[in-house]
Amino acid sequence: MVATFYSHDFGDHFPHAFIKLKGTVDATGEAVDTNYGFTAVSVSPAILMGSVKGMIETKDAKYIGKSNAHFSLRLSDAEYRKLIAHVESWRNIPGKSYNLNKRNCVHFVMEAAALLGLTVNRKSKFFKKPKSFVLEMMRLNPTLKL
Repeated sequence: MVATFYSHDFGDHFPHAFIKLKGTVDATGEAVDTNYGFTAVSVSPAILMGSVKGMIETKDAKYIGKSNAHFSLRLSDAEYRKLIAHVESWRNIPGKSYNLNKRNCVHFVMEAAALLGLTVNRKSKFFKKPKSFVLEMMRLNPTLKL
């Protein structure tokens, strides 16, 4: 299984940071080809005012193709299960779970990376700049590559 970390330049489509999973679960033979990001249910000026309803989103191949793949990690079955548990925990956050300053797509990707053992900057100045944040993670983990 391979997890690839992406960013998507700003525009009217969200999420701007997400993870694509592709490969086979060794223990079961299950084929996986999906992606996960965290975004607001409705993108409106309300996201600038505070917390709004959030959701895990999976994007289509066209969106993926227009996004920037930055680095990939080969995952063990245990790491894959940890990542899926992370996705499900964010999917099940009750109430207004998306907050541009405290819990956005970059925070989702950062927590996933930390779960997988990467060094992350929890005080980054790039929480509203997905591409810059992922590039910062790459600088903090110099062995990362696509």
